[in-house]
Amino acid sequence: MALPERMKFGIFLAPFHWQGENPTLSLERDLELLQLLDSLDYDEAWIGEHHSAGWETIASPEVFIAAAAERTKNIKLGTGVVSLPYHHPLMVANRMVLLDHLTRGRVMLGVGPGALVSDAYMMGIDPPTQRSRMDESLGIIIRLMTETEPITYESEWFTLKETLLHLRPYTRPHMPIAVAAAQSPSGMVVAGKHGAGVLSVSMPRAGVSVAVDPSDPMVRPPLKEYWKIAEDTAAEHGKTMNREEWRLTIHVHLAESREEAREQARFAAGRYQRDYFESTLGNTSDFKGPPDEIIDYMIETNQWCVGTPDDLVDFIYRLDEESGGFGGLLVQATEWATREQVFHSYELLARYVMPHFQGSLVNMKSSQAWSSDKKEELQALRRTALNRARQDYAERR
Repeated sequence: MALPERMKFGIFLAPFHWQGENPTLSLERDLELLQLLDSLDYDEAWIGEHHSAGWETIASPEVFIAAAAERTKNIKLGTGVVSLPYHHPLMVANRMVLLDHLTRGRVMLGVGPGALVSDAYMMGIDPPTQRSRMDESLGIIIRLMTETEPITYESEWFTLKETLLHLRPYTRPHMPIAVAAAQSPSGMVVAGKHGAGVLSVSMPRAGVSVAVDPSDPMVRPPLKEYWKIAEDTAAEHGKTMNREEWRLTIHVHLAESREEAREQARFAAGRYQRDYFESTLGNTSDFKGPPDEIIDYMIETNQWCVGTPDDLVDFIYRLDEESGGFGGLLVQATEWATREQVFHSYELLARYVMPHFQGSLVNMKSSQAWSSDKKEELQALRRTALNRARQDYAERR
């Protein structure tokens, strides 16, 4: 086992909102979800940035985080992610430092190149430039947050002239920073170069090998090899990587039984995969059957965990073995069932899965076992004490 003593648990809130629903109420439900997770002692939530395609409707994670921070107390809130090529790095740094102060250190900076080609297309950004621009921007943002002398820098897409943050970060030297890593190795390279954490937002199958074309640019190497890219890059730049800052994102829906979980999520999960990822984004799938059978295929190939808390515990152990160790598990926030069923799934995770990986049950189990082993001796002492109390009472009368 290479898991940390206390694993972090959270969500990755893209978010995914159904077509045809009231968008205002959908966003309100997102905020209610974060309030629930805060009350259930989840560690963190990462909020996405998207500008097209009609499903992922949060355009500014920073604005959303500001609203969520006022409704929560303890949960950490991260940008998941700020698409750096869309913004001047000074603006990103200033907004994040402001949030760092307003939240008293509860904010985290997640960065990426931009997930939707349609976003870049609308802004006239050439997609092949996005990953290198993310790297360049992140380097400048870190400098702005850590240096106290003005910075002058000329890029092909932004300029800094004697630039200095007038408000330094609340968290020193800066808030936690993580880089999104999906299919390509570039996210791991950038994370290694800057010694940042990693948000793996597109997970492979856990423990099951399905034949794929290794030349396909959408297929990433196994998790252990993927992490090694970051470690090797970090070594080249004099940095170190910390597996405890590696978060894996998976699709989860839990219920009291496997049958309940599948039937609760069956229709919406199929619609989610077919309507958004395939019909809207144009992604290909290796399953060609009807939508209501997608969930069965995804479970059988270990791409999704739909079942009981025990199933998720086993799933996490398989990910641990496959990855060589990671520090955080993020649930890809979806609405595959009714509001009550979705919220109950998060509650089951908090009650029965999180303690298993956070060391919070060890002493309780030891204490119960100790009491059970000594129960006859303790009961004898109890009877002796009761008899003595009766005798004392009788003598006083």
